[in-house]
Amino acid sequence: MVEFLIAAAPLLLLLGSLLLGRYPGCETVMRLAERFAGRNRPQATLAASWRRPRRPAMRTPQGGLLIALSIAKRPPPLAA
Repeated sequence: MVEFLIAAAPLLLLLGSLLLGRYPGCETVMRLAERFAGRNRPQATLAASWRRPRRPAMRTPQGGLLIALSIAKRPPPLAA
């Protein structure tokens, strides 16, 4: 029981502060949002914005598909 309380203590403290109307980290989030909103982004030039669409890259099978393809065998011939 003590191990459970030790593991659940951070959750209980966060839940308690939220129920009391305190939002931990709210000021930090607002500061970061203001910093990123004020950042100047470079404008895209006309030449950089016009590009041909790229063809999708050919992908090799990975994971489960690779295993399935390596195990797969020919189906039986159809009876005529």
